[in-house]
Amino acid sequence: MKPDLFQAPDYYQIDELLSEEQKMVRDATRDWVKRDVSPIIEDAAQKAEFPKQLIKGLAELGAFGPYIPEEYGGAGLDQISYGLIMQEIERGDSGIRSTASVQSSLVMYPIMQYGTEEQRKKYLPKLATGELIGCFGLTEPDHGSNPGGMTSNYKDMGDHFLLNGAKMWISNAPFADIAVVWAKNEEGRIHGLIVERGMEGFSTPETHNKWSLRASATGELIFDNVKVPKENLLPNKSGLGAPLGCLDSARYGIAWGAIGAAMDCYDTALRYAKERVQFDKPIAGTQLQQKKLAEMITEITKAQLLAWRLGTLKNENRATTAQISMAKRNNVDMALKIAREARQILGGMGITGEYSIMRHMMNLESVITYEGTHDIHLLITGQDITGIPAFK
Repeated sequence: MKPDLFQAPDYYQIDELLSEEQKMVRDATRDWVKRDVSPIIEDAAQKAEFPKQLIKGLAELGAFGPYIPEEYGGAGLDQISYGLIMQEIERGDSGIRSTASVQSSLVMYPIMQYGTEEQRKKYLPKLATGELIGCFGLTEPDHGSNPGGMTSNYKDMGDHFLLNGAKMWISNAPFADIAVVWAKNEEGRIHGLIVERGMEGFSTPETHNKWSLRASATGELIFDNVKVPKENLLPNKSGLGAPLGCLDSARYGIAWGAIGAAMDCYDTALRYAKERVQFDKPIAGTQLQQKKLAEMITEITKAQLLAWRLGTLKNENRATTAQISMAKRNNVDMALKIAREARQILGGMGITGEYSIMRHMMNLESVITYEGTHDIHLLITGQDITGIPAFK
């Protein structure tokens, strides 16, 4: 494995917009990725194994629930710090960032926002330290972009709920200790339930043969007459808006994370273009390669400014769902295009595991689909500016 020589591009001096704490958090995460992720991630991806040894480091960085209050074990950081952590982790690998995103925004966030004080005290500190790992059950085999059509359901049996159904494409599922599961009650209203590993009838088969997110564990959640204690219901919000609120937080993190993948591809391509000599000069001195590199840094800079402004709005509790959708869609699309162009600059070497680009490209094919597909996010913007939903 080559040494990690990554240098982050900052063409518009965006660092000047960051506080000292935000830069410190980012730099600590960057150092950790260079030390602990980069040396092992290509091997993990080739073997299609999630490197569980990274969980401890993620917890120590504060990557699990960065914005969760300290009284519940979180780091108590602001939203831009959260975004920067996601950026740096995804610079290492989208799958590792997925693990942190799910833990923070899809497990800790709903327990914090929708749960009881008892649930917060029981689960959040252990999730923050990585003693517990969680997953989020919304997508079903027949209901992806239309989660409101879910068929997973639970019935009130007097002293407990009886949960039935199935979820798929669930990050962390194969080894998660708890799952925040969304299901309909007998009136058809969607509620969140905390399901714990070991409950009878609850299984989490792993999804194999993936060409993307190979260093992330993906699986299903199967509920066959699972008895869920009534105290495991998240009582403070119901309806489809509850899980979608979690997705807002996760999509925000993705908007930052995708920048990290793009920066890594750009940095790799720029360094390679300066070193690779053809026709007696570095290929960086040719017009076509300069065009590619100039367009890359332009798009990265635009995405950085978009994410920073969104983070500022998020810190002020003014960021809308549609604004978050725009940033998620734009930045992931940007990153995927940059990965493809960067691969071209490296020629045949770009497909090998000696460089990170092909791994990023394959990962981003998942990121552009999960937590709202590229097309659905476009329609969310369309609905927001016209007032007319096109997907109903």
